[in-house]
Amino acid sequence: MKYNLLGNTGVMISEIGLGTMTFGGGEMWGAFGSLDVKEAGRLVDHALDAGVNFFDTANAYAEGRSEQILGKALKSKRHQAIIATKVRARMGPGPNDLGLSRLHMIRQVEESLRRLETDYIDLYQIHNPDQLTDWEETLRALDDLIRSGKVRYIGCSNMQGWEIMKTRGISELRGLTAFKSSQSYYSLTAREIEREIIPVLNDQKMGLIVWSPLSGGFLSGKYTREHQGDPDDRHNKAAFPPVDKEKAFRILDVLSNIAAERETTVARIALAWLLNQQAVSSIIVGARSPEQFSDNLEASGIVLSDGELNQLNEVSQLPIEYPKWPFLEDNDSIVRKHTGKVIGI
Repeated sequence: MKYNLLGNTGVMISEIGLGTMTFGGGEMWGAFGSLDVKEAGRLVDHALDAGVNFFDTANAYAEGRSEQILGKALKSKRHQAIIATKVRARMGPGPNDLGLSRLHMIRQVEESLRRLETDYIDLYQIHNPDQLTDWEETLRALDDLIRSGKVRYIGCSNMQGWEIMKTRGISELRGLTAFKSSQSYYSLTAREIEREIIPVLNDQKMGLIVWSPLSGGFLSGKYTREHQGDPDDRHNKAAFPPVDKEKAFRILDVLSNIAAERETTVARIALAWLLNQQAVSSIIVGARSPEQFSDNLEASGIVLSDGELNQLNEVSQLPIEYPKWPFLEDNDSIVRKHTGKVIGI
């Protein structure tokens, strides 16, 4: 297993992390998985044995049961794990049972600590922005949690580039701890974060944690134009995240050819493409069994050739948008002259 820095924290996390949305189940969350304590424990032990040290959950997953099950699985192995959880989603029927207010977050961090059976959270992430709460209140509350020792680092998730920069500016102005990472959706079928988010993260020396690296399983290799899954498949029961299927099938054609030449699986090549992206700190892989997780772990260490990367980049590339397109040729020639490199879109 390879390890990467989480931004500029000095903390090393495994390039493949275990996502726990499959823990706990329930009416809403059962589409993603419903592993119980025993099954999840086997999966967590398998991950640790493989060198995985990064585990991602959220207070909302399975209405808190995901955190609870992860806590039990890691209880005697807490020192081996970097635990990341999230706050923002609705956790009760009351008017203040959601959001990023000081009131809600301090209440929720205590609940997460109780469920995880730990006295600190390594990475506490806001799940989404909150348009009703002033950013200074949110950031000051998070800073207080760090000062109290209940949280080690803070991260954001599902934010736009300008929002990340705004929070960084407030943190610097007020002397508050800044977000150290962004957890964002990124895959061969979803490269939108390359436009603004990745440039911001690179500029600010923040880590990138990728969720849904196989586009909700659509790039797992089991979907084809002829067979788009059974009615009970996750992507047919809960089409999340949304996928442009025509584009995805063109990408799958290239993935299948590369996988066949290398005698490996489509999923491994799709994950390897992400692991070959310099900005990525870790990709979160969800699994329902140690066997499924083992297959995904084989992506670690696959180094794609320039030719393979070019094929995948070409079939999945984003359309060039304003304000890039008016000056792309001029910018490209300038960068080539001074660095010998070609700029991305």
